[in-house]
This record gives sequence, structure tokens and C-alpha cells, in this order.
Amino acid sequence: MNWELTAGTDAVDQWSFDQTDGAAAKLQSHWASWFSEADMAQIAAWGLNTIRIPIGFWAFNNTGSPYISGADAYLEQALGWARKYNIQALICMHGLPGSQNGFDNSGHRGNADWAENQENLAASTSVLEMMAAKYGTSSYSDVVWGLELVNEPIVWDETSARSAQTWAVDTVKAMRSHITNPDLKLVMHDAFLGAKAWVPVAQYYNAEAENFVLDVHLYQNQGGDTSSMNQDQHINTVCQYPSTQFLPDSDQTPVLVGEFSDQTNICVDASGNVTAGTSCSTAGCQCSAQLDPSQWNSYLVAATRKFMEAQLDIFEEYSMGWFLWSYTGPGAWGLGNLFKAGVVGPNKITDRQFPAQCTSS
Repeated sequence: MNWELTAGTDAVDQWSFDQTDGAAAKLQSHWASWFSEADMAQIAAWGLNTIRIPIGFWAFNNTGSPYISGADAYLEQALGWARKYNIQALICMHGLPGSQNGFDNSGHRGNADWAENQENLAASTSVLEMMAAKYGTSSYSDVVWGLELVNEPIVWDETSARSAQTWAVDTVKAMRSHITNPDLKLVMHDAFLGAKAWVPVAQYYNAEAENFVLDVHLYQNQGGDTSSMNQDQHINTVCQYPSTQFLPDSDQTPVLVGEFSDQTNICVDASGNVTAGTSCSTAGCQCSAQLDPSQWNSYLVAATRKFMEAQLDIFEEYSMGWFLWSYTGPGAWGLGNLFKAGVVGPNKITDRQFPAQCTSS
């Protein structure tokens, strides 16, 4: 997310960056400055109670890979700050051997050689067992809320989907053998199959101990059906989430919104009329995709705030909770930017200006 780190290199992901000259020193500087204790204090002051921290497998075992280890020390530091400010943490395995999705956010861009590669699946389980043995103990029970097995695995067909689900079943069993904190949540992303596809897995595990959680990521700015929507249509889509994205029997199959954004591709003209799009040519027109929230006029702020509040209200009523992606990010992707622009707040994340938008849902 911080491409300034790769300046002066040809790196397209961490796999390639970690092989460039001076990468170790640059990473140490980045880890030491990207997120600080002051950030954790700010998160607490805004009324948030849990953070989701991504990390790659190489932080725990980089054998046979070019990845540079060392991030786990900064994870430990962050957990110390979280404990100090009464914040819980979901530690998310963001990159697994072979890449679970082929995107740069997995650490290695290119082919996804994970779901059907038994060697990579076994190595993934091994790393997660290491995490469970450390963070699943009573000494972390006050600060580690859960462990997420994998972020956004991509499955291409029925075979790879079945492989991912079988791996999740086996890995949860293996992790549980190391865990002594009975309240620790084990979270599995739905692999974009939808929560309903995971109900048998969730019910199987939660019949024993209710700590298996499904993670769904809900974006409305990634193309597809939402690309031509105006903001009212975006909000209506949110209001339908209880039936389209969540599960009616939440006690047996709890669902968590592990990622979402307040970014939609809309434009507002000088009269406050909102349309779908990423660019416009009329005088005074502004588009959310083109500008930082600090540059938005009052119409665009209000339209984006309505969308944000609708999401938060639905997530808090129908899911276990939510994590905005992300705390530090560009434009409307950054929670700090949203507070500064007045899209949320001004003081707490619970402040509302447009309540009960989905009362008919």
C-alpha cells in the first residue's frame, strides 16, 4: 500500500522488493514508522475496539523464499500498544506460500499456486500452527481476539474451491490442538464464494466450540453490478446485505466484515445532484475517485457519509462487526482521511447524521 517504499526499484510486490539492494534497511525504517503508538491511541479515542493486522507467512518462517523476516517483532510491539489502550487484535495471514490469489497484496504477484498445491497447503498449515501456539495462549487472551487463516484466497473452479474448504477444515483442527484460549476466534475468508457456501464447515466446527467465523469483504467500487450505481442505489444495496451477504442463523454461522471501503465511484454537480461515474466535465462537478476527501465539497461529503453510516448500521446489526480497509490509506480508503473530511465523526465512529436509512430492510 506504500509504493514510496519501492521508489528507485522495479519491484512490483514484496517478493521482488525484498531482493533489491538495501531492502532490509528500508523495511526496518518502514516498520518502525508506518504505524505508531499515537495511531493506536487515536483509534481508541475514535471509539474503535478492535484492529485487523495483516502479516505474511515469512514473518514466522521464510525458509526457501527471498522474503526478509522481522515483521513479527513489530507485530509484537503493536500488540503491546493495543493492550495498553484496551484494543483487541485480529491477526490476519495476508500472504501464504505459493500466493493464495496472485495479487501483490499476497506478497507475490503472478500465478496463484496455492489451493491445488499440496506442498504449499501443508506449509501454510504449519505456519498457522506456529501462530496458534504463540497467540492462542492465555498470555495473549486479553489482546488477540482472533487469527485469520488467509486473506482473500481465489478459487477458480469447483476443484480448487473444495481444496480450499478441505484445507480450512484440516487447518482449524491443527490450530485448535495448540490453542489454550477457548475464546480465540478462528476466521476464514469466504474465498468470494459467499458465506452460504461455507455453512457446512462453520456448523461442523461451531457445534463443538463457537469460535469459527466467516469473513466477507464488501466493496462497491470494484466494478461489476455496482459500477453504474448512483449513491442511492449503493445504499439500497447495503440495505439488502442482511439477505444477500449475511446468514439468518448468526449464532451457528457468525459472519464478520473483514474489509470494506467508503469509496464509491460517484460524481456530484454544483447543484448537489449525484450520478455514477469517475469523471465529469461540468463546472463545479466533483468525483470521489479523483479527489482526496479533504477537497470534497459539502455535497460529496454528505453523499459519502450517508453511504458510510448505512454500512456501519447494517454491519453492527447483522454481523459480528467490521474492519474498514484501512486505517492509513489514500483518499476515502483511509479512516483518518474520512474523519478529517467530516465523512465520519467528528468525535466518535458512532456519531450519526443519517440514522435508520435501512429501516425497511
